[in-house]
Amino acid sequence: MPPASTRVPQQQRSRATRARLLEATVECLVEHGWSGTTTTVVAARAGVSRGAQLHHYPTRAALVTAAVAHLTERRAAELRAEAEALPAGPRRLDRVVDLLAAAFTGPLFAAALELWVAARTDAELRAALLPLETRVGREMHRLTVELLGVDERRPGVREAVQATLDLLRGLGVANLLSDDSARRAALLHAWKHQFTTLLTPADDLPEGERD
Repeated sequence: MPPASTRVPQQQRSRATRARLLEATVECLVEHGWSGTTTTVVAARAGVSRGAQLHHYPTRAALVTAAVAHLTERRAAELRAEAEALPAGPRRLDRVVDLLAAAFTGPLFAAALELWVAARTDAELRAALLPLETRVGREMHRLTVELLGVDERRPGVREAVQATLDLLRGLGVANLLSDDSARRAALLHAWKHQFTTLLTPADDLPEGERD
């Protein structure tokens, strides 16, 4: 067995290799789509040998799902850090929705969408992607609840949060082929008002807005 002083650098090199592969995978998905993101192309872009790539991720499905999972976790951590700087009070909801909307228009979302479309007809990719999508969807929902500081035990709150995430996902798709920022801004402005109403206990609403 190699000494500990040898194992640690090896572990660090392995982590660095995996990180380069995962970053390169997402970049390739954004630039070349699913069909152009071959393991050979990814390995070359990452500056990693084909053998090293196969050692860490033996199939393309394993590589791309690992890449999306890795960057999703990193983006969630970034969202938490960005949200820490947001002020409390009535404007917080607006800012949180804006942060989430940005997450559904960035390169990670474009890469994930490439996989969703490809998985419709690729059984191997679909089998790898479905558990990841279930976990990512659950964690994004939990993160949104955390950032908003709302109580899902109240009737309608869970549905309002999920409707917001579904809306943002749809607006992100609409923005892929052309700049849809003006329409998206108008829709988000209207939805923020509705969302605030849905999340506010009835007793706290102005009298004219109560059921």
